[in-house]
Amino acid sequence: MSLLFSGRSLRLTFLALFLWCLSHPVFAQADLQKLDAYYQKALKDWNVPGMAIAIVKNDSVVFAKGYGVRDQQKGGAVDANTIFGIASNTKAYTAAALAMLVDEGKLSWDDPVTKYLPYLQLYDPYVTQSLNIRDLLSHRVGLQTFSGDILWYNTTFSRKEILERAKYLKPAYPFRGGYGYSNLMFIAAGEVIEAISGKPWEQFIQERIFRPLGMNRSYISVNQLKGIENVTTPHGNPTSENGKPVPTVLTAWDSWNPAAGIFTSVTDDAKWLKLQLNRGTYKGQRLFSENASHTMWTMHNATPVAKEMEKTTPSVHFSGAGLGWMLNDYQGKKIVVHGGGHEGMNSRTVLVPEEKLGIVILTNSMSSIMAPIANYTIDQFLGIQNGRDWSQFNLEIAAKAQAAEKAAEAKAAKQKPTKAKLTRDLNAYAGTFHSPYYGDAVVTVQKGKLMLSLVSAPALGGELTLWQPDIFDLAWKNNFALLTPTKARFLPGPDGSITELRLDANNPDLHFSELEFSRTNK
Repeated sequence: MSLLFSGRSLRLTFLALFLWCLSHPVFAQADLQKLDAYYQKALKDWNVPGMAIAIVKNDSVVFAKGYGVRDQQKGGAVDANTIFGIASNTKAYTAAALAMLVDEGKLSWDDPVTKYLPYLQLYDPYVTQSLNIRDLLSHRVGLQTFSGDILWYNTTFSRKEILERAKYLKPAYPFRGGYGYSNLMFIAAGEVIEAISGKPWEQFIQERIFRPLGMNRSYISVNQLKGIENVTTPHGNPTSENGKPVPTVLTAWDSWNPAAGIFTSVTDDAKWLKLQLNRGTYKGQRLFSENASHTMWTMHNATPVAKEMEKTTPSVHFSGAGLGWMLNDYQGKKIVVHGGGHEGMNSRTVLVPEEKLGIVILTNSMSSIMAPIANYTIDQFLGIQNGRDWSQFNLEIAAKAQAAEKAAEAKAAKQKPTKAKLTRDLNAYAGTFHSPYYGDAVVTVQKGKLMLSLVSAPALGGELTLWQPDIFDLAWKNNFALLTPTKARFLPGPDGSITELRLDANNPDLHFSELEFSRTNK
């Protein structure tokens, strides 16, 4: 058989190949107009004030657009340059910063953390001495998810003061024997960066990542946003009065910056996506090595796939934590992903390395719109025909969960005593209650009302109203989006006098149960 093709047969061969490529899913290109319409509809369906999305494909930004408004009350159109808080998507930046130090030979992934932070102690001496850099970045320290977050939330503690208090936190599972999402350990990672480089985490990120990538509208603190135009407003959950998300306060929590402090736009963050998909290289400049990229995208802490996930997303077979990233499979592809939840702003970053595809979704709401539209977007780029309408599918799940929550609230309201009476004089509850972990809680009587203040968190606290004997409803004095209904429970000692104080809150983000206050003689 001749190895030579005639011009005609060669043209026919290329034509057949071209037609095959058009019909084959691997070579399918997403319909961006279809995606645009889908995003617009999802924004309304999920009742989200504003959102911005960027998509990187084959090292090009193929889509970047904003939707909705920056502020539900004041308006202001969202565009691709609108600044949002990306919250825990910051963790991948912190991991990359450490990777740079590894590349430079200044650090090893297996170095003990106490080599750089001798003051950091955990619940067990063995754990303290064995804790390494990989542990910090893969949520396998032994603490329950969000344990210790109450230490940075609106407090005056420095990062070092926060980490010095970590010794009071109790383990939820054996060291390296489970998964517990830990912001505190990423705060520690930021302190390691400073200990090695001599530069605060903020300066390191700006000089070593933002500047080389040309991320000129990216910031590392709420305090940097003063005077900056086109910044979105965070929104709490919709109120029962009008059903619209409520604009809320954007608070500077600089102590948590290495875990969740970055503010950026989808235009700027698309440059970060390119860097990641190119394994540490951007426009010919290498920021971190391909080996470092491989390490960050390798699973260091496997997590079980929940039964509910098996039902809703049967193409997912594994999941776990890399270093600063979460990993799973989807439709036969490896997914490198992370989410972010700032107070009033949720976000998501998704990488599909095999497809050279990256997606960033930033919102100014506390909804869960990001994951379903990310899945739908991936489906479109994979050429999956007649795939699931992920937005509608997840809306139905969210509606059921919301109905169950309202039913529980209604049941709790019926259990509230209609005529609760004080069994003690208000002054019996007044005094100073101390927690070695958190500091002082001060209860005072002011104009016939019981008031609670938290010395370490001046913005928290509020008025206490009797609910039932020795238990009071706490009306938070500031309407922060992460705060939920909370009760102050006073506990009597052997002699019947009040000796302890607890704060009870069914809060998914903040463990007020970790605060154990005992009365002092102050």
